[in-house]
Amino acid sequence: MVYQLTPGRIVAWVLLAVLIFITLFPLWIVIKTAITHPKELFEQATLLFPSDPTLLNFRRALGMVSLEENLAVGGVANINFLTAMRNSVLFTLTIVVSQTFFSAMAAYAFARLRFPGRDLIFFLFLAATMIPGAVLFIPNFILVKNLGWLNTFQGMVAPFVLMTPFAVFFLRQFFLAVPKELEEAAYLDGASPFYVFWRIILPISKTPLVTLAILTTINTWNEFFWPWIVSKDNNMQVLTVALKMFQSQTPQGSPDWTGLMAATFLAIIPVFILLVVLGRQVVESLQFSGLK
Repeated sequence: MVYQLTPGRIVAWVLLAVLIFITLFPLWIVIKTAITHPKELFEQATLLFPSDPTLLNFRRALGMVSLEENLAVGGVANINFLTAMRNSVLFTLTIVVSQTFFSAMAAYAFARLRFPGRDLIFFLFLAATMIPGAVLFIPNFILVKNLGWLNTFQGMVAPFVLMTPFAVFFLRQFFLAVPKELEEAAYLDGASPFYVFWRIILPISKTPLVTLAILTTINTWNEFFWPWIVSKDNNMQVLTVALKMFQSQTPQGSPDWTGLMAATFLAIIPVFILLVVLGRQVVESLQFSGLK
């Protein structure tokens, strides 16, 4: 079939190019600011490309310059983004692994196991999606405080480690489509429900599990408010909180924009790579599950 360039297709490609430009231009501003020397930022504010690109801001964000050199260019003294990035990685991995596993267990129970009130419990569970997340911050904070978990890792991850309504619904849709013959054959051989779940269901559910893990990773990596109110200790801050604290420190009367953009770009890289590599899989899995 010969591809024909019609006026309608030309307009569609032009609109697509405009949308891509609008989407990516802010990212370029972040990169351009990050590779601009701090003392030349306002002089080159109207330029699309910096005249003398430098990696100084990335070195400052990673703590690879001395305190004197950092202060000389208008930087902030206590940059600790390596620790914040380590905390973010640990925070994200803990929540992604635990939430994916527990959500899969709950989804399989709602999809296959029979127990009194199953459908009602599932309906009430889904109804929780209508409750705004902000409503839960105060009771969660009081609970964490009473447990003595403020400024601790377990206090940060406590509200997220178990299942979520979206994750359970998402996986349940996939488990309902799994042929029951696979499970019945295992039950005839004397397998327990957990054995079937662990050795049969999970191995054939890699696609939805990976998709859920990706979505959870993105949400958790960008989580700000809860870690901010629970962990004030600098050694416990995740990357989003460290960026906010870094922005609020103004030793020269204005934020250190070049250092802030360098640290922001470093925070974007993991999620960007994840979406580029596995973005198509996420879309296909969502379509398979009937979600729009």
